[in-house]
Amino acid sequence: MLRALAVDDEQPSLEELLYLLNADPRVGSAEGASDATGALRRINRALKSGPGGPEAIDVVFLDIHMPGLDGLDLARLLGGFAQPPLVVFVTAHEGFAVQAFELKAVDYVLKPVRRERLAEAVRRAAQLRDTAPLIPVHEPDPDHISVELGGVTRFVAVEDITHVEAHGDYARLHTAQGSHLVRIPLSTLEERWRSRGFVRIHRRHLVALRHIGELRLDAGTVSVLVDSVELQVSRRHARQLRDLLLRRTTN
Repeated sequence: MLRALAVDDEQPSLEELLYLLNADPRVGSAEGASDATGALRRINRALKSGPGGPEAIDVVFLDIHMPGLDGLDLARLLGGFAQPPLVVFVTAHEGFAVQAFELKAVDYVLKPVRRERLAEAVRRAAQLRDTAPLIPVHEPDPDHISVELGGVTRFVAVEDITHVEAHGDYARLHTAQGSHLVRIPLSTLEERWRSRGFVRIHRRHLVALRHIGELRLDAGTVSVLVDSVELQVSRRHARQLRDLLLRRTTN
C-alpha cells in the first residue's frame, strides 16, 4: 500500500486531499504538510529511513503555488535524490503541465479534485512503485558533485566551486557560472573537502582557499573576497584562516 505525503498551503484543500487519499484502499497512510519546508523535513526523515523503512514516503501529492519554495522547485530538489519519491501535482493552474512532466511527474491533477481523477493518479503511482527497478548505488566521484538543474543531473567539478553557503540541511554551491542547491549539510562538505583546500570561515560559509583573492581587515572585522563576493569571517575562524593563507603563500 502507498505511503503518501500531501503538500498544500491552503488548509481546506489539504484536508480535502487527505480525506480522499485516506479513502482510497491503495493508500496505507497519508500525511500532510502546509509548505515546502515542512515537506522537506518529512522527506528527509523518509530518506534516512530507507525505501522499506517505517517512515518511508512513496509518493508526494504536490501543490504548485506556495510561499517560499513552490511545488516545481520542490520537485526539482527531489529529482536530485538517489531514490526520490514519486510526484503527483495537484493544482488549480493548467499552465505548468509541460514543466511538471519534464520533471517526471506521475500525473497532473487539476483542482477542484474529483475522487475518480485522484484515484487514477493513485493507480498510476502504485503501478510505478511496484514496477520500479532497483537503482544501483555507485561510489561517488571525488572530483565532481552531482546537481539537479531543470530535471537534468549535471556534474560540477569541485575545483570550480568558489564557496558554499549553508541552507539548513542543504547547501548552495557557488561557481563562476552560477549556483546549485544540493541536499548535503555544510558540515558534511567541510569534512569531505577539507583535504581539497576548503576551509570554514563562518557558520554559514565554506570557502575554497585557492579562490580567495583578498583578505580584508577593517575596524576589527575580517572578510575575504571570493570571486568578487565579499564574505565575512567570524572571529572564531579568523586566526585559522590567516595561518592557512600565510602557509599557502610561503609554500
